[in-house]
Amino acid sequence: MANEATSLKNLPNSLEAEKGILGSILLDAEGSIDKCLSNKLCSNAFFDPRHKILFESFVEMDKENLTMDAVTIKNWLDERNLLKKIGGENYLLALQDSTIVPSHVISYTKIVMDKFMCRKLIKKSTEAIDLAYNSNEEASFLVDKAQEALFNLNYDSENNIIPWKDSVKTAFSEIENMDPNNKITGINTGYFELNKRLGGFQKTDMIVIAARPGMGKTSLALNLVEHAALGDPKLNIPPISVAVFSLEMSREQLAKRMLFSKAKVDPKFLKTDGELSPNHHERLTSAVSKLQKANIFIDDSPALDVNQLRSKARRLKKRYGTELIVIDYLQLLNCHEFSRDGRQRETMAISGAIKALAKELNVPIIVLSQLSRASEGRSENKPKLSDLRDSGAIEQDADIVMLLYRSKYYEPESNEDKAILDIAKYRHGSTGPISLTFIDKYTRFENYSSEEENYPPSSYNEVNND
Repeated sequence: MANEATSLKNLPNSLEAEKGILGSILLDAEGSIDKCLSNKLCSNAFFDPRHKILFESFVEMDKENLTMDAVTIKNWLDERNLLKKIGGENYLLALQDSTIVPSHVISYTKIVMDKFMCRKLIKKSTEAIDLAYNSNEEASFLVDKAQEALFNLNYDSENNIIPWKDSVKTAFSEIENMDPNNKITGINTGYFELNKRLGGFQKTDMIVIAARPGMGKTSLALNLVEHAALGDPKLNIPPISVAVFSLEMSREQLAKRMLFSKAKVDPKFLKTDGELSPNHHERLTSAVSKLQKANIFIDDSPALDVNQLRSKARRLKKRYGTELIVIDYLQLLNCHEFSRDGRQRETMAISGAIKALAKELNVPIIVLSQLSRASEGRSENKPKLSDLRDSGAIEQDADIVMLLYRSKYYEPESNEDKAILDIAKYRHGSTGPISLTFIDKYTRFENYSSEEENYPPSSYNEVNND
């Protein structure tokens, strides 16, 4: 009876929204597919069989990094004997012409997913009704089965939860196979004491480096990128792929800063002398040969929305196997969805999205953040966690918060070259300050060494002895 009643009605669907999704992909494949997949859209969500075939084809082509337009898609479908099944070339062109604004693809996706959810709800409800009519089981059992079926109805139903016992076995296996000679279990930071304290940057961690303007947080971030992207042959640490989202400086500015820093050449020489000495030219050439081999991908799009950042990061992860993401800096990110609710609420949404992205991509994300002026009203000007600007959510979401501080910034006549990187929050271990050496003319941070501390020799001393 239930099936008869259902058959009298059309199942929920929106062919217009389905066409809107496919047309958006035809017009802007790179941006639209990421938005669809990030909203958990799958081929089964399409009601029209033609649309299901097309979406599956688009996803396959995207995985292979193939260019997608009406011509390439037509050839792809034709080679697999699918062109006739989707209505031929004319239907492809009609889909492309039917979509005017590809940026609305998220709205189309939500409509299609809602209709898909309604169809699944109807299916599960119909099964429960049929069971109630035809089963000899007790009513309490039938209610329990119906509740279970409805509880499991969600967009992520295809994502299986790993059993706890398997998680325990995996954790024990990692502990058992740990190399006692390798203290770096995460991504190499390039700094002895920081590696010792953190074991490197760990997957899924959100790491905040916060400081007042002028302290060198961008320089420190670039040094961390350099160490990670180049690896360390002496420690048998391989290079990794790093993505940098720079909302303040251009790609060219960052590249120059990294070159001068790596080469240990003062850029002021170019401004005063107008040309490079043979020694400086040799150093820069050596730095170029090393850095150009690194897998560093810089996106310098200004006024980036956190949803755009997430889409770009997913694509970089898929195409280049990104293992570390750096964002410079958090206060320049936007979240249009919450922009009308005040900057504090917007920052809360941005911070939560960054932490969620770190978990989703299974990579550490370093995000730079500004500190308020409160620290400048204290003796010694030392920053605190409470100085994080805009929202306490940053402190709450972050796994690690490091506050960068240089006393020489406030005392220019001082000869002190020490920088303090204070680990103010560490979800997995102890907090406390770490000393680094800051070489102002190279805007470079090195391992700190002194007669009182037994650190390995730093390249800083070698450079100054040239």
